[in-house]
Amino acid sequence: MRFDDTIGKGVKKMSEPKPAFKPFVSADENPPELTVTSIVIGILMAILFGAANAYLGLRVGMTVSASIPAAVISMGVIRFILRKDSILENNMVQTIGSAGESVAAGAIFTLPAIFLWAKEGVTTAPSLLTIAVIAAIGGSLGVFFMIPLREALIVKEHGTLPYPEGSACADVLEAGETGGAKAVTVFSGLGIAAIYKLIADGFVLFPSEVSWEVKGYKGAGFGADVLPALLGVGYICGPKVSSYITAGGMLAWFVIMPLIALFGASVASPIFPATKMVSEMSPDAIWSNYVKYIGAGAVAAGGIMSLIKSLPLIVKTFRDAVKGIGVKAGEINRQNKDISMKVVIGSIVVLAILMVVIPAIPLNPIGAIIVIIFGFFFATVSSRMVGLIGSSNNPVSGMTIATLLLATSVLKATGNIGTQGMIAAIAIGSIICISTAIAGDTSQDLKTGYIVGATPYRQQIGELIGVFASAVAVGGVLYLLNSAWGYGGKELPAPQATLMKLVVEGVMNGNLPWALVFAGVFIAIVVEILGIPVLAFAVGLYLPIYLSIPMMVGGLVRLYFDKKKMDEAERKDKVENGLLYSSGLIAGEGIIGILLAFLAVFNVKLDISKTFSLGRIGGVVFFALLTVTLVLFVNRKPKSAIK
Repeated sequence: MRFDDTIGKGVKKMSEPKPAFKPFVSADENPPELTVTSIVIGILMAILFGAANAYLGLRVGMTVSASIPAAVISMGVIRFILRKDSILENNMVQTIGSAGESVAAGAIFTLPAIFLWAKEGVTTAPSLLTIAVIAAIGGSLGVFFMIPLREALIVKEHGTLPYPEGSACADVLEAGETGGAKAVTVFSGLGIAAIYKLIADGFVLFPSEVSWEVKGYKGAGFGADVLPALLGVGYICGPKVSSYITAGGMLAWFVIMPLIALFGASVASPIFPATKMVSEMSPDAIWSNYVKYIGAGAVAAGGIMSLIKSLPLIVKTFRDAVKGIGVKAGEINRQNKDISMKVVIGSIVVLAILMVVIPAIPLNPIGAIIVIIFGFFFATVSSRMVGLIGSSNNPVSGMTIATLLLATSVLKATGNIGTQGMIAAIAIGSIICISTAIAGDTSQDLKTGYIVGATPYRQQIGELIGVFASAVAVGGVLYLLNSAWGYGGKELPAPQATLMKLVVEGVMNGNLPWALVFAGVFIAIVVEILGIPVLAFAVGLYLPIYLSIPMMVGGLVRLYFDKKKMDEAERKDKVENGLLYSSGLIAGEGIIGILLAFLAVFNVKLDISKTFSLGRIGGVVFFALLTVTLVLFVNRKPKSAIK
């Protein structure tokens, strides 16, 4: 999930000199790493998790890190199917594979905005080539921007920056040397979610969204999208983040919307931006016509405030990066060798030129300069953010909103207006969004590699391989999903891209309902004063409550095991079981979502709801059973390691 709770209470200072860190694999050893096997499996993982996260992000506005599930699946394939044994090969697979998720996140947060404009008839959808080139350039910039930061962030601050997900992935890889029980957990979640999703959204045995209006309290409503991915996301995010999101949803659906219904009931004409009277609107209509603009204002304000709070962190990171460039700890060996700085700088210059000269990218020299400056700026922030709060909580969307506000203003001031100016703004935002996401992913993967003893320059090459494979695939996924359901509808609301579209239009054309937007801004300010993580709350305010409630269920399951009396070793095992199973739930639903999209494109219908349906109650019962499986897998006792 790519939004931030909090940025942290400052930055720890460098501690006194510590004993030299000893990785799992020593520098003297040189086991298989960047091999044909790791490249092929990594590319498949990049495409698989990229597609799954694209579907998840377009549906709920969030993505999750693919590093751990990619590593686990890799162990299952390499160790137990191919009968090979190399922790560095498995690490390379997750390095390449996790790039797919980051490219997908950057692409689906921004590029569907152009599809939405095409739907309105003001332009044409971006070509597959345009999408691939934007994704490849953005991803490559993210990798190259991160390379100069590795020494400062990964090596010098080892033991200071926790890198929660990168360290967890290293733990999983090291544990994989003794058995494959973790792989079984991920595959179990994947299989169960796949069957569930096929029953719910394929055969439509029960509706995947159940909802009710509150009688006697007009404008209020509640319900849930009873789907596996949301349960898994809630467990991974935990009870705090899930509760903040749910609180935002409750404010919208039980306070703001009923007030709009009350005061709008006596108004005999539509209130802008709606085209029909409030008295005729359902809760869903009130949300889509009014509340989403309030949510957009809250999200934008939350992103800006998060950046302001991180300014001391940004200054420190730049200072350490400059000091760390070209400085190596100890003698040169495979474990401290990066891609040459000459290659890095030369590649960035070439990419900047390509952004201007390639017709598929609608950027002029000013746009290219904005991309390079803001790209490195936010890549630096992103690289450090994952060290503090993890890749899944990296505030990519907030940084993208800030980029779009400034980029659109600059483009407008320099005469780049109208549809072409808006498309250029989205192109800039997309490249920076992908770059920011990939920089964070690279930082996390290099940390995992540092712990297990990988070779940095090989991992950096692996990241680039994952970027290019994902860049080629993500355009096809975007077109497939758009052909199947279209963006902006019930199935794929594309909340982040819709928000980016609103931001660009609002700055360029001044056609936003600014009163609603500013109401959201000041709600965010109040939430910040109260000490509540703004972006999490704002996302709940912006998204339908149907998405918040199932996430809260997953968060409550996590809370139960967090609070249950047990020793810490047992608690750690149970939490890890849940994380792996939840990752499988997300991947399984995403995979079947892509399959159903294929079937929809070819007009293959599995729907049996007209013949037989379990109705809303059936959906609630099935979701309850799915929740039970999560509890059972969290409680699952580890089996003896498989040798």
